[in-house]
Amino acid sequence: MERYRVSPVTVTRALSLLTAEGLVVTRPGSGAYVAERPVPASGPADYGWQAVALGDRSVDPSGMTWLLTPPPEGAVALSGGYLHPTLQPLRALSLAAARAARRPDAWEVPPLGGVPELRAWFARTIGGSVAPSDVLVSSGGQQSLTTVLRAIAPPGSPLLVESPTYLGVLAVARASGLHPVPVPADEHGLRPDLLAEAFELTGARVLYFQPAYQNPTGATLAAERRAEVLAVARAAGAFIVEDDYASHLGFGTPAPAPLVSADPDGRVVHIASMTKATAPSLRVAAVVARGPVAERIRSTQLVAEFFPARPLQETLLELVTSPGWPRHLRAVRAALRSRRDALTAALARDLPGLSHSRPDGGMHLWARLPDGTDDEALARDALRAGVLVNAGRPFFPAEPSAPFLRLSYGGAASEAELSEGVRRLATVLHI
Repeated sequence: MERYRVSPVTVTRALSLLTAEGLVVTRPGSGAYVAERPVPASGPADYGWQAVALGDRSVDPSGMTWLLTPPPEGAVALSGGYLHPTLQPLRALSLAAARAARRPDAWEVPPLGGVPELRAWFARTIGGSVAPSDVLVSSGGQQSLTTVLRAIAPPGSPLLVESPTYLGVLAVARASGLHPVPVPADEHGLRPDLLAEAFELTGARVLYFQPAYQNPTGATLAAERRAEVLAVARAAGAFIVEDDYASHLGFGTPAPAPLVSADPDGRVVHIASMTKATAPSLRVAAVVARGPVAERIRSTQLVAEFFPARPLQETLLELVTSPGWPRHLRAVRAALRSRRDALTAALARDLPGLSHSRPDGGMHLWARLPDGTDDEALARDALRAGVLVNAGRPFFPAEPSAPFLRLSYGGAASEAELSEGVRRLATVLHI
């Protein structure tokens, strides 16, 4: 403190950091000491043997890594899948976490299936005939996908997916030994006529899709297609995995109720994620399933991870049952609508020849590039110009139908930043 003219708090924090890094050892009542340094190895380790032991299976996280990497300093983020921190309920989360941590059983093993009050809240929110006993609390949407697909789709089997589709499901499917099979979609969502053909040709028994505010296109399944999709799956004897990742982020015409609310025979396995409407590290979601498949999914979760952390479950319960939760949702929806409008206005001004979707919810719009454009090279050029965008190619399970960009409006700092991002994009995309 004397040497550097700093406060006791600063010194304490510095010692904590050095301890975490293994450079210092603190001994209560004695002082702080330099830690013993490990003796460096005499040469680089030989890991060559692992290539034989691991075999030829690979896990490709490249698409997910790109989505989770923070933008470089000074770059505008028209990419990513989480709300900007200014839109996240950070103060409410801190208060909710503090209340949850004070509960006497906060660190105990939670009931199997999840905290009962949270299961009941999910059931009420999803609606229809969903009961609390149908709900399994899980560790976020991505973990839910992994658990569900591992439970219901054996390795080597086909998995029908929208084309384009969410990057995360393609990564999970391939890592699990599944074969993603594309089913075309349009501005009204999945095409039931081509879905029936895909089931017949492949013999698939599982369909994965996002009926509301689909990632990456922003499309919502048209009301008249809902019954058709259910009928096609019923005829094929197949499950539908309904990923309702953005159910709380609708700001236009209300989307139809989830498919699971109109499913009387347990055909739909529903995943309801809360991360997109809150904060990235609130890794809590729900899986709704009925019949034997529910027990299979519960057993798979138990074997793989035991249970989601109880403090996170209790924190989410405190958050969504507080008076501020409806206000937060109203504020986020209004902000996302305004940001969508700001992004589309900037595109009309600086890139008037670029056709794109205009979603009623979620955080992404889908832009069609001119034929012959290399979307991945364009994304690299845009990054050098100071703006992050997502090339469309990785969102396709097979060959893309055309070149696209996914442009996100939820992760930028402001509407002015969205406008600046489009201006920078226009310097490398000349149409």
